[in-house]
Amino acid sequence: MSFSTLKLSIPILNAITDLGYTKPTAIQQKAIPVVLSGKDIIAAAQTGTGKTASFVLPLLEQLTSRYKDTDKKLRGKRIRALILVPTRELAVQVEASISMYAKYLDISSMAMYGGVDAQEQKQRLIWGVDILVATPGRLLDMTHQRVLHFDELDMLVLDEADRMLDMGFIDDINKIIERLPEHRQNLLFSATMSDEVRSLAKRTIHRPVEISIVADKASEPKIAQWLVSVDKSNKSALLSHLITAHDWQQALIFIETKQGAAKLVSQLEKRGITAESIHSGRAQDIREKILNNFKSGKIKFLVATAIAARGIDIGELSRVINYDLPAQVDDYIHRIGRTGRAGASGEAISLVSKDNFRELCAIESRLGHIIERKEFVEFPVKKTVPLSKLNYVTKYAESKSTLSSNSTLSSNNQRKSNPSRGTKSKDNLPKNPWPTK
Repeated sequence: MSFSTLKLSIPILNAITDLGYTKPTAIQQKAIPVVLSGKDIIAAAQTGTGKTASFVLPLLEQLTSRYKDTDKKLRGKRIRALILVPTRELAVQVEASISMYAKYLDISSMAMYGGVDAQEQKQRLIWGVDILVATPGRLLDMTHQRVLHFDELDMLVLDEADRMLDMGFIDDINKIIERLPEHRQNLLFSATMSDEVRSLAKRTIHRPVEISIVADKASEPKIAQWLVSVDKSNKSALLSHLITAHDWQQALIFIETKQGAAKLVSQLEKRGITAESIHSGRAQDIREKILNNFKSGKIKFLVATAIAARGIDIGELSRVINYDLPAQVDDYIHRIGRTGRAGASGEAISLVSKDNFRELCAIESRLGHIIERKEFVEFPVKKTVPLSKLNYVTKYAESKSTLSSNSTLSSNNQRKSNPSRGTKSKDNLPKNPWPTK
């Protein structure tokens, strides 16, 4: 199948051809025709499957066809399509994609997020914007200040819905939806379909078409996963050794806290490895600059907290490192999904200490296989991480099962030693404790 069979207009086809797109991905093949038909959708697709284009391309087509033969101009402080995203980085990324896909169209777009001066964003809204990509907090702030109105909105997209709920945006999302026109097209995209996501969809979307893309073996990301068992005190030294010994040229390193990120950057620099960090404590303009330098190769090693897990889109990122294992399995999946994109090969390495055993068991159960382990003689481990089992059973369940098994065995042995036990022979019936007179 080619993009031309999806009924996209020539300007859009020319733009995606310029980008080197040859054929649509599975999610694009299924979602684009449904969106073009005007129906609501709920779509589940993993990171790196071309999800952004699956809603941006038909959205552009819809807006172009609806307004090309009309004199109706967009009024100031109005928008025609709203894309809600969880993070600033993702807002910038999605808006950049819109700009590239709309290269030959007369359609305006804008990314709006917190952490920067709002005045420039207010000024931009004065003239109206066709497509607004926004984080929930800043969007609500703008509506409260009455610099943005929704009476001309046609389409709502909830992108990375699961992540928005994980970050606690549910109240903001509900407040935003209450302000939107009742008659609109709704598109919800999520990497995972939790009960919370389905509950949000039920309140927001009526009679949607459901699309789920399950990766087959041919389309699965080519990510080589392995881990190293390490004592906590040796983590930074081991990471430095891996970088230098393997001559790694680039890596995205995930860590749990912003304090830990700053400390790790300092530890790496003491060993001659230049790195930078991004986290919620850094100003937005600094984060954008660092991210751009990482994408361009000026920065080789980037230490990031979970806030950047879905906001970094680098076409040829060769390596992701879990300096800390995440508490949630979904976060692990999203992290390693930063590499091995668009058919390229990638590598995901985890530094695992003994107190990460529970998280490791959960991750390997989700993956359905044990992650390969590697050892380095330079870093002997005092507290070894136990070998996990995919069918891991708690001690309580094991003891309960053992008791049940022993009880059954005992009962069987008693029957063998006393064959008459358990039969219904009249001779073996118990005597009536209340004899009749």
